[in-house]
Amino acid sequence: MVSALENGVKGGRWYSLMDKVCAPATLEAAWEKVFANGGAAGVDGQSLERFDAREELYLEELATGLREGSYRPHPVKRVEIPKGDGGTRPLGIPTVKDRVVQTAVKFVLEPIFEVSFHPMSFGFRPGRSCKDALREVDRLIGEGYCHVVDADLASYFDSIPHERLMQRIEERVSDGRILGLVRSFLAQDILREMERWTPATGTPQGAVISPLLANIYLHPLDELMSGLGYRMVRYADDFVVLCKSREEALAALAQLRAFADANGLSLHKDKTHIGDCRLAGEGFEFLGYRFEAGHRLVRKKSLMRLKDKIREKTRSTRGDSLERIAVDLNRTLKGWFAYFKHAHPRTFISLDKFIRRRLRSLLRKQEKRPGIGRCRADHQRWPNAFFAGAGLLALHTAWLAAARHPR
Repeated sequence: MVSALENGVKGGRWYSLMDKVCAPATLEAAWEKVFANGGAAGVDGQSLERFDAREELYLEELATGLREGSYRPHPVKRVEIPKGDGGTRPLGIPTVKDRVVQTAVKFVLEPIFEVSFHPMSFGFRPGRSCKDALREVDRLIGEGYCHVVDADLASYFDSIPHERLMQRIEERVSDGRILGLVRSFLAQDILREMERWTPATGTPQGAVISPLLANIYLHPLDELMSGLGYRMVRYADDFVVLCKSREEALAALAQLRAFADANGLSLHKDKTHIGDCRLAGEGFEFLGYRFEAGHRLVRKKSLMRLKDKIREKTRSTRGDSLERIAVDLNRTLKGWFAYFKHAHPRTFISLDKFIRRRLRSLLRKQEKRPGIGRCRADHQRWPNAFFAGAGLLALHTAWLAAARHPR
């Protein structure tokens, strides 16, 4: 498909795509992807396991419905996910069948738009990741782009204007059936307990196709900022513009505001600011890290989420052996460290102390002795080497090893 576009498909637009979406190989690959991703049942109550039991029948039904135009998506189940600040984030859960169809559509549409997406965009794109975006931020700061516009689009996924989004899709796609299918996804009713409504804007968070649609809508922003010579790093709706002077940063912010106003979006007043990241107190947060005063730190919210998980796994009432607790902790710590291993080393020293203090308190409780594991006697009874012998991952030791062999 990409080769055909490069060779010229009637002006770079696709007129026949539905046959690719409903092809057995596409739907089978889409189902495998949905099954691998896991997830809960939608409003119809059908689980992944129930779909898997009659996979061939369901995929054939979907293929027939797509070919004949009788397929209609179900309403989206809305749940509220707790956030670290005490609020909630809305999450849409389509049915398994709708997730399969959305994945098949994404498989077909993604290569068409991917060839034109800008290198400054990293989110939800093949072969790109958060780590790539963070490396680019590091590189630009190292080159002196230290005046940073930290921008936040308010409720972006819920604010995208449907008609303007469709216009951008229609620039590359002319297959009316595919366009109608995308419109039906945007207009899916939302169910939350006893409430039901049809969204006028936005793409449902949690829907398979939403990240691609979000990237399509912000692609003109990438082109605008690049054309004006700005260094922007974007991960979906999370982006920063790195500049060499405050004046340049102010001009960049003015461009961002103008783009948002012209495209039915808005910048969050409290979460959008300019700062010199070389100075303490003027840093910025991006993808879980905080860049400030020459250091890459772990964002406070990311650190608190990890500590909450550690507290849950080291409750003083937990009766498991230290070895079993260490195995449980390591599952969390290894994944967390793999992402945050580029943070300042004092983060890992502090976390190691916090974890061992929690474990000493737990061990005292198991021995029916009061206290919270802070006294010298507890450190002598259960030294650091004791926890290492139980198999507990020491984060600072892991950091030292990673620093010797950086990747």
